[in-house]
Parts: sequence; C-alpha cells; structure tokens
Amino acid sequence: MKLGRRERDKGMTETVTTGSKSAKRGKRGLTVERVFTTEGVHPYDEVKWEQRDVVMTNWRDGSVNFEQRGVEFPEFWSVNATNIVTSKYFRGAVGSPQREHSLKQLIDRVVKSYVKAGTDNGYFATGADAEIFEHELTWMLLHQVFSFNSPVWFNVGTTSKQQVSACFILAVDDNMESILNWYKEEGLIFKGGSGAGLNLSRIRSSKELLSSGGTASGPVSFMRGADASAGTIKSGGATRRAAKMVVLDVDHPDIEEFIATKAREEEKIKVLRDAGFDMDLSGADIHSVQYQNANNSVRVNDEFMRAVETGGEFGLRARLTGEVIETVDAKKLFRSMAQAAWECADPGVQYDSTINDWHTCPESGRITASNPCSEYMHLDNSSCNLASLNLLKFLKDDGTFDAQLFVKAVEFVITAMDISICFADFPTEAIGDTTRKFRQLGIGYANLGALLMATAHAYDSDGGRALAAAITSLMTGTAYRRSAELAGIVGAYEGYARNAEAHQRVMRKHAAANDAIRTMHSNDATVRDLATREWQRGIEIGAKNGWRNAQASVLAPTGTIGFMMDCDTTGIEPDFSLVKFKKLVGGGSMQIVNQTVPRALRALGYQDEQVEAIVEYISQHGHVVDAPGLRPEHYEVFDCAVGERSIAPMGHVRMMAAVQPFISGAISKTVNMPESATVEDVEQIYFEGWKLGLKALAIYRDNCKVGQPLSTGKKSEAKADAEPEKVVEYKPVRKRLPKKRPSQTLSFTVGGAEGYLHAGSYPDDGLGEIFVKLGKQGSTLAGVMDAFSMSISVGLQYGIPLEFYVSKFSNLRFEPAGMTDDPDIRIATSVLDYLFRRLALDYLPYEKRAQLGIFTAEERTAQVEASDYGAPATDSVDLEALRSTVESKPEVDTHVAHSTAELMDLHLGKANDAPLCMTCGTKMRPAGSCYACEGCGATSGCS
Repeated sequence: MKLGRRERDKGMTETVTTGSKSAKRGKRGLTVERVFTTEGVHPYDEVKWEQRDVVMTNWRDGSVNFEQRGVEFPEFWSVNATNIVTSKYFRGAVGSPQREHSLKQLIDRVVKSYVKAGTDNGYFATGADAEIFEHELTWMLLHQVFSFNSPVWFNVGTTSKQQVSACFILAVDDNMESILNWYKEEGLIFKGGSGAGLNLSRIRSSKELLSSGGTASGPVSFMRGADASAGTIKSGGATRRAAKMVVLDVDHPDIEEFIATKAREEEKIKVLRDAGFDMDLSGADIHSVQYQNANNSVRVNDEFMRAVETGGEFGLRARLTGEVIETVDAKKLFRSMAQAAWECADPGVQYDSTINDWHTCPESGRITASNPCSEYMHLDNSSCNLASLNLLKFLKDDGTFDAQLFVKAVEFVITAMDISICFADFPTEAIGDTTRKFRQLGIGYANLGALLMATAHAYDSDGGRALAAAITSLMTGTAYRRSAELAGIVGAYEGYARNAEAHQRVMRKHAAANDAIRTMHSNDATVRDLATREWQRGIEIGAKNGWRNAQASVLAPTGTIGFMMDCDTTGIEPDFSLVKFKKLVGGGSMQIVNQTVPRALRALGYQDEQVEAIVEYISQHGHVVDAPGLRPEHYEVFDCAVGERSIAPMGHVRMMAAVQPFISGAISKTVNMPESATVEDVEQIYFEGWKLGLKALAIYRDNCKVGQPLSTGKKSEAKADAEPEKVVEYKPVRKRLPKKRPSQTLSFTVGGAEGYLHAGSYPDDGLGEIFVKLGKQGSTLAGVMDAFSMSISVGLQYGIPLEFYVSKFSNLRFEPAGMTDDPDIRIATSVLDYLFRRLALDYLPYEKRAQLGIFTAEERTAQVEASDYGAPATDSVDLEALRSTVESKPEVDTHVAHSTAELMDLHLGKANDAPLCMTCGTKMRPAGSCYACEGCGATSGCS
C-alpha cells in the first residue's frame, strides 16, 4: 500500500488551534486536517472488500479450533491476518446475530469510542475536527499503518470493562496482608489475559528476624505460592502460560537463592525427564516443578557493576534497617547470575541506575520493576497501553523513509492513546489512580528488520543502527511534542508539577542523545534533522505547558498485532528468516521467499534477471550463501535471527543500545546465543549491556531448557559439492496413559484366522496402546504379536503419529490374508494390513485417511458413484484395486512445516528452541522476550 502521495500533494498538516474562533466559544481544542483521507470519501469506500471463510484447525489432531464463515475483509489483507483478527478480536458469540462479521464493525467499535471520548473531554475544536480524526484513524487501521494493543480490540466498545492496557506493575510490602493482596491482584490480571511484574525486595530476607522473634520466610518462599496461583489460573482459564515478571535487587540478602531457583528446578526437570516423566512445556508432569510461570530478573546498580569491574566486594543489606549484614565477592555473584542464565535463561538483568537516571517522575517514587516483557518501566501500581506503527508503510518507492508522513501518523496515534485513558477501566483502584495521574503511554513500532533489509542495511551495521536510532528518536520526540501540545489543551498530567524539573531534564537528555547520532547517509540524516526540530519544539512547548504524559514510548514484542498488520518482523527484531510460510485463500499453504528480499536486491543495484535467480536459490536453500551473482559483501544485508548466517549476539545488543536513548521505557528483546556459548560469553553480554546504557537484558542459549525441542544436525556422507541432507529430530518424551483409560476390544477374522484387537485411548482422545491376541497362548505367533503390540504402544506414547504406522503396515502381504468379517474392510492382504486400516478408521480424521486412501464402506460407495470408473457400488468390487486407483497412498511426512519457524527447521536440519502453541499446535517464533504463534496469533506474553 503506497502512502504519502496525497498528503505531499495537499501539503496538509495537523495543528493545535487556540485562536479567536475557539476563544469565542470559550474552549480550545485540536484542529485536525486531513493527511491520509479525501474529503467526501469514506475510507471504507476506497478499498475492495471480499467475503472469506475462516476455519482454523489444530494440525496435530485435525480438530477445528475456530470456524466463522462469510467474514468481510479488504482484498489486500492476508489470510493469516484475517484468521487472527476474526478469531481473536471479533466480539459476540460465534453463530449468533450479535457476532461481528466484518472488519468495518471492529474498527468502528473502537474508533467511534475513542472519538466520542475525545469529544466529551474537549480534545477537538469542532465536530468537524472530530470527524476528520475518526476518518484518519479508520484509514490507518484499515491500511495496517498501526495497531492498538490487544486489550483495546478485546474490550473497547463492548459491554465488558473498557480495559485498554496490557502492561501492569504491582507492588508488595513486607507484611502478610500485602503479600496475600499481591496474589489476588496478580490473579485478577492473569484472569483478564494480561501480565504483571513486581519487585519483591521490600520483603525481609530469610536471614532477618520477625517481630515475634522467629526467622522470616524470605521472598523466594512466597514466590512459590504466586507461581502455583499463576499456573492454576492459566490452566483453568487461558490456554497460554501466565505472563509475569519477578524482580529482586542485587543487594537483597536472599539474592543468591533467588538466582539459583530456576536453575535448580531445571536440574529437577532433567532428572524427572530421564525417569520417563513428561516434562515438555505443556506436559502432564511439568506442574510438579516450581517457578516456571515467571521471568526472573536481578536489579543491578552502578555500585555493584563497578565492583564487578574492579573485582571488589559488595554488601547485602537488611530490608528494614538498610545495614550491611553480609559481604560478597561481586564477581562471584555476577558469575552465578551468568551461570544460571547459561543453564536455564534466567535470571535476566535490569540496570537500576540507568533506569532511574531516565525517570521523569523521581519525586513520586523510584522505578523498581517492569512488566513481564520488560518494555514498560515506571511507578509501582501503574499500567501502560501500547500501540505500534508499521515502519514499512513509510518507505517510499525511491528507498527513502517518509519522515514527514511518519510525524503525522505519530501525532494521530499518540493523541488517540491519551484519549483512551479518559474512559479506561483498570484491574485495581491503585493502578487506575496512578495511571490517571501520570498517563503513561507506550507508542512503538514493528517491521524495523524488514525496513532495514529493504533499504539495503545490514541489521548489525553502523548504517542500520543510525537509521533505527533516527527513526526512534523522531517517534519519541514527536510523541512528546504532541504531549506538550495536549497539555496546553486538556492539561498536564497530575504528577507533573511535582516532577517538572526532572521531566525537563530527561527531555534534554533525549535531545542530547539525538544530537549524538552519527549519521551514515542522507536517509538517516534527513530523519535525524527532523527529529532534532521535534525535540527542540517539544522542549519549548513543554517548558510552557508541561506534558500530558509521564512517558510516551516503549518497544513491545508486537506479537498478535504484528500479524494483524501483516508485518514481516516484530518490534525491534531482525527478520526471522528469508523463507516464509504463507497461507492461501481457499485453504492450503505455500513456501515463499520474503518479499523484502527482491526489494533489497534492487536497492543494491541487481537487475531483474539476477534478482530472479537469487530468489530462486533462496527458495531452495533458505539462505544467500553462494547464491548466483550475489556479491559476498552483500551477504550481511540478508542476515536473519536464524539460519545459515544468523546475527551474532552482540549484534542484537548493539541495536538495542542504538535506540534505547530514544525510548521512554525499555525494549522487549531476548538475545539468542548458540548452544556453544560459554558462561563467560553470557557475562560479557550482561556487562556490555550495562556499559552501553541498556535498561534491561535477557539471554537465551539454544537447547538450555528441557521443555524446549532439542536438535541434532545430521548430514549425509555425500559428495563435497552436494547439498547436505537435512533431518529434523525432536527429543522424544513419553506420555503415559493413566491407570484408568477408555478402551475398546474388537474381534476380527482375516482369511479364517480369528483374533482380538484391544485399543486403549487417552482420556482427551488419541490412541495410546494396542494389544493383539492371535494364535494360542504360548505359541511363537502369540509371543511375536505381544512383542509387536508392546513396541507399537510405546512408540505411540512417545509421539510417533498413528498415520505413520498406518502408512508402513497397511498393504503388507503375508498369510493369513483374504476375506474379513468387517464391512468396512472386506479384503485384507495380511493381519497387519487389516489391523492398521481398522485403527485408521477408528482413530484418524477423514482428511488424514483420505491421504492414506482408507475409507469406510459408506465413503467408498459415495466416491464410486461419483467417479468416472463405471464400477458398481457393490461388495463384489475389487476394493483393493479401487483403493489404489481412487486414491494414491503417499508416504506420510512427519516433518511437514505448518509455520515459518517449522519451515526454517527443515531448511536448517535442526529444531530451533521455541514452544509449541497450545491452541493450534504450530511452533511459535520469538517476539521480543516472548513468543507468538503465526498460526492463530496466540502469544506467551502480555501483549
């Protein structure tokens, strides 16, 4: 979708009017001028709409997760975006007249609520301005220019509470009433599908005394109760894990116990797994281990990090008195953090001194914690609502970034976000009170990785970082400038007066960081220059009016909303891979090369024939190494998160450092490290994060967690110039049947031989064991069948699909063979042929049986009558010949890709660490410090 022509031709702007016309009415407000829309034409009338059917299934068992037919979407929206929006955001009971069925209804429900609240609260100078604002927001959402965070789509304009925030920070004090209230508040937030974080450092350590004379339990002990609560609410309500963050200060006397909690549990998981228990992320036995429902982070300050740097000692302080009760070796404590993170990815680090140095409201309290994904950091008992812009929508055909258009878009979005606080509901009164007083917002973006590739920038390059920094600075500078303008219309945030000096100081720090951006070419220089003007204007206006918002920007994971906007990349992340898994209208899917690749190749000067050859090579190999005609110096432009040329860990850290000075909050991102990384490598990442001025950092080392799929990269012994064979292997985990399970016993006859088939199932469906009685007890045949049954049963419990066995054993030929007494399988070529076709009929869905050519008598009759073979629908038909004629029997591929993440596994020959979606069964992919499902839009985090 091309943007920018209309607004450049018209030269339209959005201004703040306080002139005579407004003064005569005794009110002030925004005068809104058109940017994206045309006067007299509604945005809906500019696009072509089409009807689609949304049917979403779990590919692992064939069950239908969601179905709604006849939904209405623009023709340029992808099938994936259509499916996710329909299933996630349409309100009303499915099948009822009240159910939303059009994107128009969804956008109108939200936008009209915002415009009404803006009008009621004096944001617009006239009704005409409100209408233009409505049309502009509608156009931007319709054309996927930006998106609000998920709670807005869930709640706004419905009969539910109007919760608009996804990110929450709680507080807990050193008393039992507060601790129990923490459990309650956290549970209510989880129940609503959001996440929360808090700092436990006020709670006395296990090395301090209670007023009664006893010893305190310490915060780690209370973490167990909160973890169990989170797990229970997750399993009883939502289908994803609860999203929560637990933080402890590095000077807390229990810090060593806190650091070791999840690493010790990971050891327990390994022992239980080796003993045969199901310890997968969604396994039946994973609930026996603790602390698995939270991300843990240690709050380190400059004093501690300097002690690490110099090899000095560091004091752990009592919570009540502040006195040092224990002295530790700072380097040793830092090493223990790195060791634990190396073993299980926890804890992450949050750099307390840096966070509070950029705090706009220090007089109202310190920043002590973050939300679960680590991008929102502000006062305790507060919340933040998010919205993200699609950066690729602002890339012009000539390869330059449309900075002027980006400014206008930021103005619209930040205004709408502030309006939402006027009508929003909150999970607790304390959170609502703080949010209304400080009005924290979190504007951000997605598709940075795609934008950099399209402009021929390597993600890990000075040019890429310069452009990213300039865009981020322009976004936050514009947001704060508009916030200052809004303060002149509807007032500064309530806590501003007390924090005015600190807020202005932070604005000057942002502006100084902007001046320090080292531009590399005219593109980022143009963006940086405009950002400089925005910061100057914002500081001038803010000095007079104050600011409407205590914070303006964060960089969130943009999981579900990234799919809604059809973004190739989420948040600040690079491209995940060069090959994509694309769903097609009418069903089916195909592998495509990321459409940003040809755009990047043309930007690098390659001709159409060269582009076509390189894209074909990428399609076959999944990477650019040795692509025909591609110069090696250009390889780095196509480096991705995973693949043959994956971005080095420090490349991710350097990108975070480039944009952090221009973010009010922080950045949701996990730095992925190879399995070969050492503890020293983790130490270096954490130390460099402090040196480079990050606010938070988390790492993940491949294969460090038992609950993730493990990998091996086997290669064939082929010729040197041959492509190595790619094999995907997942570590098997046995899922045992319960002692009491449903089963059925079938008597059968094949060629005169009589036998019995006993089949046991899991309570939630799915074959788990078989026993076959054939021949006299004690005979060789009976013994062989017993051993065979046991082997098949164990294989099923280890996850080998039934269809795989069916494809291998059906049509085997040996005696006894011939007629059976089963009307669905009249002729069998062997006992095993009969047994596995019978199991297929009983336990496999029709779609999988159709692939295998196995049908019931009724299904075959319908096929024969509809076919052109002229065979009568009678039992005298050679059913085996008909079966092979009507439907071929392809080998079942147990490694078929169902998402981009699984597609890359096939190309790489190994399984990347990521959980499987508990809704649709596909492998999720990283989105910030969380995971998002490409199949259904589910996330593992709070956005």
